Amino acid sequence: MDAPNLVVVPPTPLYTSLAASPSPSVSTAPSTPELTQSSDENQRSSSETTMEIYSMYGDDEPSSWPNDSPLKDKRATDVTYRSSARVSREASAYHSTAASSHRTSRTSGPRRTSAVSSTSRASSDAGSPYGGVDNEDMSAALRSILPPAPLVRPSQRHSSLSPPQHASPPQSRYLSPSPPHSRPSSSRSHASSAPHAHASSSSARRRSSQGAAPSEHISMASRPPSATTATSTSPRLLQKKRSDLSITPSVGEDPDSFHVRSTYAQLDVLGVKGDGIEEGVERTRARIGTSRESELMATNAIGDEEEKRRDLSPQEIQVLSSLDRYGFFSAPSHDRLVLVPSAALHKPLSRQTRPVTTASTSATSLSKLPPPRPPRREDERMEKWGRMLEPRSRDSGGNIQTWGMNPAKEHKLSRRAFKGIPNRWRSAAWLALLNNYSHTGKEQLQALAQEYREALEKHSAYDIQIDLDVPRTISGHVLFRTRYGLGQRSLFHVLHSFSLRCERCGYCQGMGPIAAMLLCYFAPERAYASLVHLHDAYHMHDIFSPGFPGLLESIYVQERIMEEMMPAVYVAFKKHMISTTSYATKWYITLFANSVPFQTHLRLWDAFLLEGPDLFVIVAIAIIWAYRDHITADAANFETVLSLLSSFFVPEDEDVFLEWISKVAENRKVRSDMEGWRVQWKELVASGRDGDALL
Repeated sequence: MDAPNLVVVPPTPLYTSLAASPSPSVSTAPSTPELTQSSDENQRSSSETTMEIYSMYGDDEPSSWPNDSPLKDKRATDVTYRSSARVSREASAYHSTAASSHRTSRTSGPRRTSAVSSTSRASSDAGSPYGGVDNEDMSAALRSILPPAPLVRPSQRHSSLSPPQHASPPQSRYLSPSPPHSRPSSSRSHASSAPHAHASSSSARRRSSQGAAPSEHISMASRPPSATTATSTSPRLLQKKRSDLSITPSVGEDPDSFHVRSTYAQLDVLGVKGDGIEEGVERTRARIGTSRESELMATNAIGDEEEKRRDLSPQEIQVLSSLDRYGFFSAPSHDRLVLVPSAALHKPLSRQTRPVTTASTSATSLSKLPPPRPPRREDERMEKWGRMLEPRSRDSGGNIQTWGMNPAKEHKLSRRAFKGIPNRWRSAAWLALLNNYSHTGKEQLQALAQEYREALEKHSAYDIQIDLDVPRTISGHVLFRTRYGLGQRSLFHVLHSFSLRCERCGYCQGMGPIAAMLLCYFAPERAYASLVHLHDAYHMHDIFSPGFPGLLESIYVQERIMEEMMPAVYVAFKKHMISTTSYATKWYITLFANSVPFQTHLRLWDAFLLEGPDLFVIVAIAIIWAYRDHITADAANFETVLSLLSSFFVPEDEDVFLEWISKVAENRKVRSDMEGWRVQWKELVASGRDGDALL
């Protein structure tokens, strides 16, 4: 009996792929497997083959393959990570994070940041860098790069299925593009795409003998060549120009690295369901479970138009209502939360000759992170910043591209920046501060945006590590919660492109929190440009370079200030043999992103973008100054001091904390000494005497 034109086999094979021609895969599998025979079964495509359906859950060994099997000895190398996170090669390459016992470790820190900003939505509306791929383009490109369908081991016939009468190609274990009606992104709308009815869960669409396009639920990437024709009636995925991104492997690119990069590229076009609400489905770092449920979850996690057209469900409303003012979900806090006492900061920085030795060795601890407080006089400050900032350039449509400071108000900039930039104006103000400090403008931003898009077409040796770090970077924020959601895709793209910017720096984990912070207020292209400004103008190149020379320089300056202003504290560090690198490395690498509440971190960035690299050295001094009595206490030891300085610091009063920092930043003698100590450190490095210069 002839095989039907199209059948549906939802379960995912458990074994490795074959280097065979791609087989049709189903984008949305029905909940109950059922084989549907075409009414036109007597007329079949020449590209179709007949094969017997075996159990996909058997335990047969490889030796059980028939000797005469045409698929024998054609196993392809499975795509898995070659890293410490290597997973078994006996299963598929993704799994449900909701059901897996190996769920990605989430940080236990405070859940914080700005809710999905208008700039992020604008960047999505403007289109992903992969936008503009139509059905035919996607089909032709993906057929050449997606791995072949996996091999189904022969075993006893699957008793739960109806008796197989015809051939049934197995599902591909790799990500396939969604049907044409799917959304290109989790936050992009299709005004021009007509809605399409979903196929019945018990049958697939039929095609005619004249070669009409198969069902819209069949993956275009894995159709046989004859199944994708120039006369396809499926609508375009996107009504845009052709994508700038090539989704073919680069010469010499590692297969694992390409699998990561192509997965993000495809999902940037297709989007994912439940962006910002659900955990999502893992596709690159781990594998799918052996259950059919896991495979269905992975298939159904691809975005579609219907989700964005319907009203929010009560559950979604409840989840979103739990966000704080910066977009963080309510969640358990850090293990060690300590209060930064305001009383210690009421005294300005000065030389302390009489240390306190009777104080307790531990600071006041907190059971949970307090919710962010509304900034004082926020409405009034919004009006002031509205008069301080002015447009500098616009695009052809009249939209503001760059901002600058009103010269008549510039003398008030420092005082207002330390008081905190209103969140509504933070994006524009940060852009103006970055451009002012780096002496750049519209032309440079446009050039960097083009550089960002071009870098997406190249492969990076750091792609696998970036992919491992993306889901654990401020995952408590609504923008970065969903696996492969808009925020995580943007973060991967920015870090991928930036890793190609400087061969010496490449990529390090400290870049993730910084890029995520920028993505809360900028579109990906602008976030990339801001990272470049930080790298070039703010000397983050020295922080990120191998050996972290900028980190050691900042630590040297910090130690000189401690020795000058707090000699007893400096002596206590030497007595207890505590090196500054043991507690301050994460401060400087992440710019305090993982050490203070998000709202405090935003205010520190307001000042940092104005003052430059010295600002975070002063922040480190502020923390040491606040706990100086605990450090010099008679009962203090290595464990108590190191534990204290490795805590998560919650200022008792943000205004007092920032005011103390602003006074030190305005102290000309201190700033002059800091500059001199930086020069001194460079001389020590040049002469090879830097080895003994630090604690």
